[in-house]
Amino acid sequence: MSQNKKRSRTEYALLTAKGMAMGAADVVPGVSGGTIAFITGIYDELLSSLKKIGPESVTILLTKGISEFWSHINGWFLLSVFGGILLSLKTFAALITIALSTEPLLVWGFFSGLILASVYLLVKSATAWRWFEWLGLALGVAVVVGVSIAKPAQLPGDWWVLFFGGFVAICAMILPGISGSFILLLVGLYPVFLAAINDMNLIALASFGAGCICGLLIFSRFLSWLLEKYHSTTIAVLIGFLIGSLNVTWPWKHTLQTYTNRHGEEVPLIQENVLPATYTTVNQEPNQLVFVLAAMAIGLALVVGLEYVASKYSENEQ
Repeated sequence: MSQNKKRSRTEYALLTAKGMAMGAADVVPGVSGGTIAFITGIYDELLSSLKKIGPESVTILLTKGISEFWSHINGWFLLSVFGGILLSLKTFAALITIALSTEPLLVWGFFSGLILASVYLLVKSATAWRWFEWLGLALGVAVVVGVSIAKPAQLPGDWWVLFFGGFVAICAMILPGISGSFILLLVGLYPVFLAAINDMNLIALASFGAGCICGLLIFSRFLSWLLEKYHSTTIAVLIGFLIGSLNVTWPWKHTLQTYTNRHGEEVPLIQENVLPATYTTVNQEPNQLVFVLAAMAIGLALVVGLEYVASKYSENEQ
């Protein structure tokens, strides 16, 4: 569906639901809301709409009014998606958090199924696989796997560091397969950010928020430009990001290092993937292999089914 095309209430409700899924994914360590945007087919329009926000849109607002400005930035689309994200962070995301604490293997299995199905559909729809597409694919896999196994550092909590932390985190959040919260954990800024929230440190929060806004507006333009100029290669890199993220969503893990969250709970920071049988041995817990595979199949079938319904809907519109 082209940008700014009029949508029905049902279509806007569906966009809000996709935004809620993005918000729910963002609370899962290692999973990006960008992954969900990619899977649900709104990634290109999201980038295209975000890059419209800038000096040109301000000029339109001042000279032509709110209506033209709203149409220019595809406002109803952005409102539906980001409204869904915010709504999810206050409601549905809490269920994901509970599910992660009670049935982590099934949650990770479900996310793995979503990603596998998305990779399958994207590879199937790719028109060209030349040597530089394969190189981009390998680069994407290497980047995400490298980030996922990197050892955490500790940066100072100065305002300018938080600004760049917000900039990088929001860029990572836009990209499929890379988690913004996980990047903050790697550089040691996650507990600093949580402390700023608890202490209502307005300077720190404003610095982080300004970094997020700048990152969102600048990086969305850059990524949109890449998709326009080097579409097949960029898609190959993004597919690589998704494949690499399977290293993060692999259900059976052994925790090597933890950190303490704002609730005083020990949360995994560094983990290694293990085989299901090894998981049972080192964690003294059942590996739930059959149930995990079922959750994975459900995630896979959900994405393929949604793609089938969307294609039929598109055929009926034509």
